Amino acid sequence: MPLPKYHQIYLVLREQLAEGRFAEGVPGELALMAQFGVARVTVRRALERLSSEGLISRNPGRRTRAVLQVAANEPRAETATRANLHGLLENLVTMGLHTSVKVIDVATVSASSQVAEALQLQMGDAVQKAVRVRSTREGPLSHITTYVPNDVGRRFGRRELAKKPILVLLEEAGVKVGRAHQTITARLADNVLAEHLEVSVGSALLAVRRLVYDQNERPVQWLHGFYRPDRYAYEMQLSRVGSIDAKVWVSKDVSAPFN
Repeated sequence: MPLPKYHQIYLVLREQLAEGRFAEGVPGELALMAQFGVARVTVRRALERLSSEGLISRNPGRRTRAVLQVAANEPRAETATRANLHGLLENLVTMGLHTSVKVIDVATVSASSQVAEALQLQMGDAVQKAVRVRSTREGPLSHITTYVPNDVGRRFGRRELAKKPILVLLEEAGVKVGRAHQTITARLADNVLAEHLEVSVGSALLAVRRLVYDQNERPVQWLHGFYRPDRYAYEMQLSRVGSIDAKVWVSKDVSAPFN
């Protein structure tokens, strides 16, 4: 399902604001109508969305101004939480402690072929499947599904998952977390994700796949996460000697990862 035209314009203008293109002011409605080939009502809906998020300032009779202190694709420094611990796994735990969680479902299921391959199990083996939505005070941030081998997952359930990040629960279950392999791609929200994350169907989301290993190289958690890109950012610093420092951002400003 394609994004509504006004939402597409909103996304384009949001990126341009982040790049600092409108230091002298945002183009007027007529200019934007010509640029995008749309009606005035469509342009106004896009501008109203930007205005409601504090990214532009609209005054009758005056040119629309960009709110320069707000970066469209980064959280505001004064209200964002940024981890200062070393290592992505520690960072995720810290960030998880600053969000709330709603447990949608927890069940013991038979591993599909994909889950079994990821966790190095036999297809049909029992695994714990947990579905949760994490939020800040301002609203939902992420929709997370995790798969854990049953001999580990049976040591915690819905109550524990509602209180602690799953990486903490793994450690408490005796798992010594070693490393993780993660991929980040893009995904459009379907009706289920759109409802849980309070976005429009077809909205762009960050899609994260993370496979966590223990210190003996046994896979102990496979995570499928979908994050609102207006509330979540991933930052990496690379060096020539191969070291990596990774951090995540959670913005409390906009419309809301973690393990």
